[in-house]
Amino acid sequence: MDLIKKYFLNFLKGMAMGGADIVPGVSGGSIALITGIYSTLLESINSINGKNLKLLLSLQFKPFYKAINGTFLLSLFAGILTSVFTLSKLITFLMEEHPVPLWSFFCGLILISAFVILKDIRRWHLGVVLAIVIGIIVAYFITELPPVSSPEATWFTFLSGAIAICAMILPGISGSFILLILGKYETILTAVSERDIVTLAVFALGCMVGILSFSRVISWLLKKYYATTIGLLAGFMLGSINKLWPWKLVTAYRTSSSGEEKPFLTENLWPAEYLEQVGKDPQLTSAIIALLVGIFLVVGIDRLAAHFNKS
Repeated sequence: MDLIKKYFLNFLKGMAMGGADIVPGVSGGSIALITGIYSTLLESINSINGKNLKLLLSLQFKPFYKAINGTFLLSLFAGILTSVFTLSKLITFLMEEHPVPLWSFFCGLILISAFVILKDIRRWHLGVVLAIVIGIIVAYFITELPPVSSPEATWFTFLSGAIAICAMILPGISGSFILLILGKYETILTAVSERDIVTLAVFALGCMVGILSFSRVISWLLKKYYATTIGLLAGFMLGSINKLWPWKLVTAYRTSSSGEEKPFLTENLWPAEYLEQVGKDPQLTSAIIALLVGIFLVVGIDRLAAHFNKS
């Protein structure tokens, strides 16, 4: 019964990661860090290596499944896929109809998460501080990059998957936003909605190559330079707040494949400026409540995880 509960919780964590990855600006890696499964996820992905693949090729399914922590990966990725296919419309609706509370919630979520993971650093030094600053600058720079037009070629869909998945497992840098920059966000979202198996298969293959390569780099950094790497990841999360800021003025639009006008370039505003320049209610009360919900949710998850670790 405890095992069922454990893997059901992993499934829910996967759903949270999938829901986050749909939003251009929120990283599934942040959710993995918040929910305490980041290291386990990296270790499980890294276990898909030549030695264990030989087990699969020799049809030793049970030893292979056990070696790669199959039940954990299966429950987690089942949650991610469930979320992607069921929550994409809800997230899109909230982004269009209630953007200020939604982005405020994610701001609170990511802001507090950065400080929660920093408390795991036991020995602070100059390298950690520099890593935080570098992380903030890099993430800020990435979130300032404008989307570009992209080739429709199959190789570019594969490459987009490989690059985006690296961002998805990096806390603070959103895979969805990377897809937006590469001009592939709408293509992949349309492929999901229309069940375009070929496009999704090519994208998934790119994701597989990217995640198997990049997870090893992150794992190595965490083992060798734990405090500095955590500082860098926290910096990524803090720098990504630039993208999540709720009050924005759209300075340029793009025309989607369906002929709709969508925001292309935006500029962050203070709530008072938002009312003045956009002419809409900044919904300050709703924004503060949503921000606090995000903060209390992370604090609650962190304390719950600490309680389970003690028991």
